Amino acid sequence: MDIRVDLTKCRIPEEKLQEYRPYVDGVLERLWSGKEEFAGWVRLPIEYDRDELERILYTADRIQDQCKLFIVIGIGGSYLGTRAIAHALAGHTIPGCPEIRYAGNNLSGTAHAELLEEMAVKDTCLCVISKSGTTMEPSIAFGILKEEMIRKYGPEAASSRIYAITDREKGILRKEADDEGYVTFDVPDDVGGRYSVLTAVGLLPLAVAGVDVRELLNGAAAMATDPLWDFEAGDYASARYELMKTGKAIEVFEYYEPQMMYFAEWLKQLFGESEGKEGKGLFPASLQFTSDLHSMGQFLQEGNPILFETVLNIQKPDLDLPIPDSAGKLLMGKTMNQVNQIAVDAVIAAHESAGVPVVRIDIPQLTAYYLGQLVYYFETTCAITAMLMGVNPFDQPGVEAYKAELRRLLASE
Repeated sequence: MDIRVDLTKCRIPEEKLQEYRPYVDGVLERLWSGKEEFAGWVRLPIEYDRDELERILYTADRIQDQCKLFIVIGIGGSYLGTRAIAHALAGHTIPGCPEIRYAGNNLSGTAHAELLEEMAVKDTCLCVISKSGTTMEPSIAFGILKEEMIRKYGPEAASSRIYAITDREKGILRKEADDEGYVTFDVPDDVGGRYSVLTAVGLLPLAVAGVDVRELLNGAAAMATDPLWDFEAGDYASARYELMKTGKAIEVFEYYEPQMMYFAEWLKQLFGESEGKEGKGLFPASLQFTSDLHSMGQFLQEGNPILFETVLNIQKPDLDLPIPDSAGKLLMGKTMNQVNQIAVDAVIAAHESAGVPVVRIDIPQLTAYYLGQLVYYFETTCAITAMLMGVNPFDQPGVEAYKAELRRLLASE
């Protein structure tokens, strides 16, 4: 395993972590058994249908020839993983690929009107992602953007530019896709949305963006088959659970490279939706350092001790710049990345001295291979922690409450 996890500063003794290992082994056995509902993501990287992967790559080539603007329509797990990886790997994609935009993840008329303006001047393809086809935000966005596609290209040509990733057999979107002749891919029945980035849900738009999706899967497969990774994942999950038991309520994911912004957003959904049930769970938050140190650093150092920190540290960023001598004697002869890495160490030392538990995760570089490892690592730790908490990591019953209330209020207007 190339990613390194340092738990020595999380304030949980090694012997306490060892106490959890027999239970963690049982959880891993359940996940790998093939009998756990919605755990299809566990074996997916090492058993991926190679014919489907080739069809994804062929379709991505076709889309790249068709358009300069590719709009991914989806919400939650239908787009967050894609956006996380595409943003992180913006400097590692094939030049000349379509620009990727995202729709259907909010109800903002302004945001979608701006997309219509962009569509008017750029050749466009749509990729609508929804298991059922009934989720409100993607349904509205798809209706609006599809009408513009028909106006611009005509019904038949518009259909050849619309791609759907949906249920294999049922649902409104499946019926429309079959009736209209959209090219389709399936959302696997045994993989929930927030665990779906390594399925067609993420792989097709990422391939269109020029990401090496084979390497993404290879990284995840390397993590899945490494004999040491289960200890790393299990110990981190156990530390998270033990920290919750000792009174910590918030896990702050911190990153020092802005490219990790949407990866942190994906983590917030993954952990929040998986753990937040039955009055349990750690609240996932994120901060971008060093900028947020000038707004939240005071709270982290001396505020209410309800949180712990997980640092996502990129050891070798894509680019670097020398710092000019005019910046001062203290910085003379150093590069920005050197100072950034010193800041990582300094912040951890300062916060640890104040009693804040800190987990450090070192990622060698931002590449498709290492991001594949990271995705699989966090999916696994999330599932293990939720099971330690005694909740189902793969459902989200509470999400339906606001949807029901929204439908009630819409009907009453």
